Amino acid sequence: MSYLPARKGRHRQRYEDCLRLVAGCIPYRLENDAEESRISVLMISTPNRDDLVFPKGGWEDDETVHEAACREALEEAGVKGILDEDPLGVWEFRSKSRQNSCSLEGGCRGYMFAMEVTEELDSWAEHITYNRKWLSPEEAYKLCRYDWMREALGALLRGMEKSSKIEREHQMISAGCSANPSSLEESFTNKCIVQG
Repeated sequence: MSYLPARKGRHRQRYEDCLRLVAGCIPYRLENDAEESRISVLMISTPNRDDLVFPKGGWEDDETVHEAACREALEEAGVKGILDEDPLGVWEFRSKSRQNSCSLEGGCRGYMFAMEVTEELDSWAEHITYNRKWLSPEEAYKLCRYDWMREALGALLRGMEKSSKIEREHQMISAGCSANPSSLEESFTNKCIVQG
């Protein structure tokens, strides 16, 4: 199988307010059984570490923030999918190499998105560097390296809970039951399909 090599270096890196801009996502899948739907999230490992992270990396000057998030998911985790148009949130943090530094260098602003995985590749650009692992949200929360990524996971789960409630209300309306129609309007979010 052939794949594009991962981008390297920071010569095309975007900056704003002295912060390096990064984009990433929380890849997820829904597993349905007779009783309920369960969500699993995909995390990646890095060399010489026991904790895990979600795919993310530099947002470069020749791509949109959505393209950057999709690229990072493909390069680091080997997945493609449907990326929510709206971010789960925007976080400011220190890069791993500068976490204990008092200088202004190393500041990042990260845009994180939800990505429903539609394809999982057997081989991908950085499969030698990163291992991937599907986890329950509870496991992911415990193993996650960064607090800001835990906050992004919380935002994903709150959004999924809200969507689930709205879907149930829509099913009730379709079945002739009553529900608050104004809350249904909140469920329509624009999604872009990742193609590669």
